[in-house]
Amino acid sequence: MTDRRTFVSGVAGGLVVWLLAAHAQRQGLPVIGYLANAPAAAFTNYVDAFRRGLGEMGYVEGQNVAIEYRWTEGQRDRLPGFARDLADRQVAVIVATGGGAPALAARAATTSIPIVFTGGTDPVRAGLVASLGRPGGNATGVLNAGNALTVKRLAFLREVVPAVTLIAVLINPANTDAQGRMSEIQEAARTLGQQIAVVEARNAGDLDHVFATIMQTHAGALFVSDHPLFTGARTQLTALAAKYAIPASYSFRDLAVAGGLMSYGVDLPDVHRQAGVYTGRILKGAKPADLPVLQPTKFDLVINMKTAKALGLTIPQSVLLRAEEVIQ
Repeated sequence: MTDRRTFVSGVAGGLVVWLLAAHAQRQGLPVIGYLANAPAAAFTNYVDAFRRGLGEMGYVEGQNVAIEYRWTEGQRDRLPGFARDLADRQVAVIVATGGGAPALAARAATTSIPIVFTGGTDPVRAGLVASLGRPGGNATGVLNAGNALTVKRLAFLREVVPAVTLIAVLINPANTDAQGRMSEIQEAARTLGQQIAVVEARNAGDLDHVFATIMQTHAGALFVSDHPLFTGARTQLTALAAKYAIPASYSFRDLAVAGGLMSYGVDLPDVHRQAGVYTGRILKGAKPADLPVLQPTKFDLVINMKTAKALGLTIPQSVLLRAEEVIQ
């Protein structure tokens, strides 16, 4: 009965979205397709930030623009169908977020509808753009990671737990750029002389097993790679780190706020705000080919002192002085 209710609810919800979008198109409003490889509940603040960016360009959802949302809810195999559906509906722009997979799915579905992506995947290596400065096709976007970030974040974690000899590294092997990201982490570890042990999770259901594996390897800390899976499962992930008393470093502030020990990375809501600005510029006539892919220039270190105390850690003053935010 539960499955039937869920199915009926999903069909009804999809019908409502389709009717709203159809009404918007009849009223002459541009429709944005929002394609996200994530659970909707975990992306609320990012969608709000995206709307703020649209607002800066004079667009307000429900007034002079409509948005059709497509959430994979952790099922990445939905992406190609969702992307084709948005392309068939001839939306004005497709916003692809939640890693590189949504952007690749959107690009496979259309070479004419503008695409604005966010994520850490190298868009040149992935074939999304010709170059960061001159994308040259129908896609552009905002990046949230960089090679230098990996070394710095690993170095910060080592400063906080200097006695730890082995650090576990959590990655999602299903990431479109998993090999490239793992190469960056391995290179960072070699640069710092740090021994690492790789653990993998393809979905939130794998996380319990991941922490059991970490305990078996006797790793003393955890470095979590940036991926929508881990951002979306931040409450579960940080709770498991607390349960097993594992000091962990994350890519984004939201995970430190959720109870993680520390994070070092870009302001993720601002990445989505910038994506909203780019989407608004395209709605006003700008071409993706002429909009350079935006790269991060500022990274914030966030320390959760409550978690540090629970772990019995004393955060070095040298780290605290470089923190943009200390959560008490």
